[in-house]
Amino acid sequence: MEVKKYIEGERKKTLPPGVDFWDFDCCFGVDEANSEVIHLSAINPSISEAESKQLESFYLEILAKPGYRSKKPKEEQPINVEDLVTQHKEIEE
Repeated sequence: MEVKKYIEGERKKTLPPGVDFWDFDCCFGVDEANSEVIHLSAINPSISEAESKQLESFYLEILAKPGYRSKKPKEEQPINVEDLVTQHKEIEE
């Protein structure tokens, strides 16, 4: 499938400084005017649906863009009351 080859080729390109990965903006529809934003993972199901509806053509747009990993928030640790009491006593002394 040409789409898969295109995406693989884009992912192999050198990342600019500070970029974590190649991300993709995708649109799919009967034509450009009637296209909708879809996730990259929805491309194959969208093409399969177009084939099942026997569409003569469809519109697919895939634009590579820089992707940045977001840091996961740290899990809050439960407060140990005994440690707080001990610290408070040490401060008072």
